[in-house]
Amino acid sequence: MMQTPTLKGKKILTVDDEPDILESIMEILNESVIDQALDYKSASKKIQEKEYDLVILDIMGVDGLQLLEESVDREFPTVVLTSQALNPETLMKSIQKGAISYLPKEKLSELDDLLVKILGNYKRGEPAWKLIFQELEDYFDLSFGPDWMQKDRKFWSEFSQTYSIGKGIQERLKRDKRFLDKGI
Repeated sequence: MMQTPTLKGKKILTVDDEPDILESIMEILNESVIDQALDYKSASKKIQEKEYDLVILDIMGVDGLQLLEESVDREFPTVVLTSQALNPETLMKSIQKGAISYLPKEKLSELDDLLVKILGNYKRGEPAWKLIFQELEDYFDLSFGPDWMQKDRKFWSEFSQTYSIGKGIQERLKRDKRFLDKGI
């Protein structure tokens, strides 16, 4: 029987320049071990010096895209949580820089449920992005317009192909006896 994913005991770094958002995240993720940062400098230091199961970053006010690069370099699964930078361009930049998800602060009340699903997909090697686009399709369509992906059709087409190809390769490697004992 597969164990239900949980956030209990997970070490999570949350970065936002709004103390009330950090407080809300702490209340929502009360079973996790939360580290907080209000600015780029302190967040960067924590990313370089500590280990995390997950990093949650705002974009505005904390140089979140630079922190995203640093977090991904340390191989921490990283989620962007934003309101002011909620637009297709920042979403695409987040994908390109390695975020595993991009969530609107307006969905903060659902954060724990969304993170459990995102991390579950991530650990199984399944695309968390596909999950988020399914879960929040109506939200993104309402926020960005119903045809928002059409403007950058080439990007989204390549993005979709990359995920499909990557998933196919992962599935083949799982069955290839030459790689089974290599931890791939």
